Amino acid sequence: MTSQTVLFDTPGPRARRRHTLAAVVGGVVLLGVLAWVLSRLAARGNLTPAKWNPFASADTWTEYLLPGVVGTLEAAAISIVLALVLGLLLGMGRLSENRPLRWFCSVFVEFFRAVPVLLMMIFAFNLYAVYQVFDSEQLALAGVVTGLTLYNASVMAELVRAGVGSLPAGQREAGLSIGLTASQTLRSILLPQALTAMLPAIVGQLVVVLKDSALGSIITYVELLAQGQTLGTARANMVPAFIVVAAIFIAINYLLTVLAGRVERRMRRRGHTSAKAAPAAPGQAG
Repeated sequence: MTSQTVLFDTPGPRARRRHTLAAVVGGVVLLGVLAWVLSRLAARGNLTPAKWNPFASADTWTEYLLPGVVGTLEAAAISIVLALVLGLLLGMGRLSENRPLRWFCSVFVEFFRAVPVLLMMIFAFNLYAVYQVFDSEQLALAGVVTGLTLYNASVMAELVRAGVGSLPAGQREAGLSIGLTASQTLRSILLPQALTAMLPAIVGQLVVVLKDSALGSIITYVELLAQGQTLGTARANMVPAFIVVAAIFIAINYLLTVLAGRVERRMRRRGHTSAKAAPAAPGQAG
């Protein structure tokens, strides 16, 4: 018996007809909403060729959109690497047998999960500026990376802790029974399985990192959303500019999801635990 049949009853003929009717009605409503949106855009002149012709110009991409894409990817890539490393360390710290270390990591995680990402960016940006920690050209990037890293590392630490907690108790007992210490059991047996099981939730958090990089525009960081706004102002086509920016964000996030899916399948082929055992993510971006 599959997990699907355990969780859900197989729909009968009447249920299938209701599902089909709901799908048709939903599709009609969706098409109606789409038609209404397009009619409103057309009524305000946002679908005219003059609004979209700038995107056929190379200058639009080299001066506005591509620098924004580079800025977004740069901040996201650095933050993702740092958040993964710090999140793993904090997660291990929260599972440690050492009480002071466990307490410190717990306070760190709970504090930075509670503070808004934007507030951390602004605080770090001003702190680095006052003490001249970074060059003026790197201040905004450092502020964005700091905010994204601290918040998302705290969320990933919880994902790691939840992943280990979801494993059967026998896994830990088996490690201890063959002479491994608690920390060796955690590193060698529990963590690899937990990371595989939590990979979908971790990937979801990486997408959040990418999207939250748009908050950097508040501290003058050059990223895709800010560049789209500048483009819309310069070419008097704000709505088309934001539509294109949204499409670029969707494309990047889709590629990230596809890449993570391939990594997940590769890890499964190596014999780790199925991701179906993963519990729900404990938090999302603020």
